Amino acid sequence: MQVETDPREVGLCPDRLERIDTWMRGYVESGRLAGLSVSVLRGGRIAFFRAHGHADLARDKPFAADTITRIYSMTKPLTSLAVLMLYEEGRFQLDDPVARFLPEFAQMRVMTGGNRAKIETEPALRPITIRDLLTHTSGLTYGFMEATLVDALYRQNEIDFQTSTLSLGELVARLAQQPLLTQPGAEWNYSVATDVLGHFVAVVSGQDFADFMRTRILRPLGMDDTDFFVPEDKQARFAANYVFDRAGKLRIYDDSVDSRFLTPPPLASGGGGLVSTAADYLRFCRMLLNLGELDGVRLLGRKTVELMLMNHLPGDLAAMGQPRFAESSYAGIGFGLGVSVMLDPARAQILGTPGEASWGGVASTSFWVDPDEDMAVVLMTQLIPSSALPLRRELRVLTYAAIES
Repeated sequence: MQVETDPREVGLCPDRLERIDTWMRGYVESGRLAGLSVSVLRGGRIAFFRAHGHADLARDKPFAADTITRIYSMTKPLTSLAVLMLYEEGRFQLDDPVARFLPEFAQMRVMTGGNRAKIETEPALRPITIRDLLTHTSGLTYGFMEATLVDALYRQNEIDFQTSTLSLGELVARLAQQPLLTQPGAEWNYSVATDVLGHFVAVVSGQDFADFMRTRILRPLGMDDTDFFVPEDKQARFAANYVFDRAGKLRIYDDSVDSRFLTPPPLASGGGGLVSTAADYLRFCRMLLNLGELDGVRLLGRKTVELMLMNHLPGDLAAMGQPRFAESSYAGIGFGLGVSVMLDPARAQILGTPGEASWGGVASTSFWVDPDEDMAVVLMTQLIPSSALPLRRELRVLTYAAIES
C-alpha cells in the first residue's frame, strides 16, 4: 500500500505522524509485538502507512500491507452491512421480531437466578428484534466471558461459532434453547448476536451466508484478500497469532502453517470469522466515509450509513451494563448498528470526535472512521487478547494529535 499524498495536503502534520512510526518500532523492538501496520486515510487519500516487524517470527515473514490477519470481531461491522443491505431492499424492518424469520427464537426465557444445577427463568417480556441483535441488547452473551450462569451454559452446550462443527443453522437453533442473560432491550452485553445475524442474512436472502458476503460485499468492494479462510495460494502471506507467556514473552497462539483458518470452516462466523488485510479493510472504511459508495459501487444509501453510525442506545454503554470486555471503554461511548459510536470524548477520556465509529478484534486489530474529520485509521497486528496492550488508546492519541486543520 502506497502513501497517496503529502500529509500537509490533507491537514496532517508529517512530524507528528512520525511519532506513530516511533511508537510502532518501540513495540516491535521491545518484543511486545511481533509486527504491526498502521494506515491513516484523510480526505480520501492515504496520508500514512507503515508496517514494522514480522508477520511470522519463526519464518522471518515481514509484516506488510498485504499480510493476512485474523480480524475476529472486525467481521461484525461487515455482517451488519449485509443486514442493512437487505433492510434497504424492504425485506424487514429493524423493529421486527427476529422470530418472524428464525422461529426458534419465538419463546425465549430469561435467567432470573439459580445455580449451575438449576437455573431459574421467566418468559421474555417482549421478542428479540433485529435492532436488538445489531446493538447487542438482545440478552444473548458469549461463553468466553465466564461471568454468569448463562455464559457457563454456552460453554457446556458448546455454543462457539469459532470452533463448532455444526452448520450455522444448527448452532443457532441450539443457541435459541439457552436462556437469555437479560430481558431484550434492558442491557448492553457483547454477544453472539452478530453470528445470529449471519444466519438471518442466509435465511432472508436465500443464499449461503459466506457466499452472500463474497458476492454482495467483499468482491464488489475489491476486498479480494478477505474471506472466511486463507486459500492455499495466499497462505505464504498469513500471519501467526501470538499471546504472552507467563514471563511476558511472545509465544504462538495459532501458527500460520496449521491454523484452522487455512481450510473452509463448517460454518461462517458473522461475529468473528473473517481474515483480511490492512489494504482490504481500509477499502471498507473508505466506503463508510463515502456514505455507502466506493469506486462506482454503491452498497448502501447515504441515509442508511448515517443511521448505522448513530447511537441507538438511550445513553452510553456505562448506562446499559457492566464492563465485561475490552473492545471499547464504556463511559462516553454509545453503540450504533454494528459499531461503537463516540458520544463524548471528555467522558471517554480520549481524543476523538462525537459521531466517530469504531470496533476491534480480539487479536488487537482495530479501526475507526471519523466522518467529521473525513479520516479513517486501521491497525493490524496479531496478539491475543486485545486487553494485553493499550494499543488502541495510544494510537488514537498519536493520530488525532497530528491533525492541523
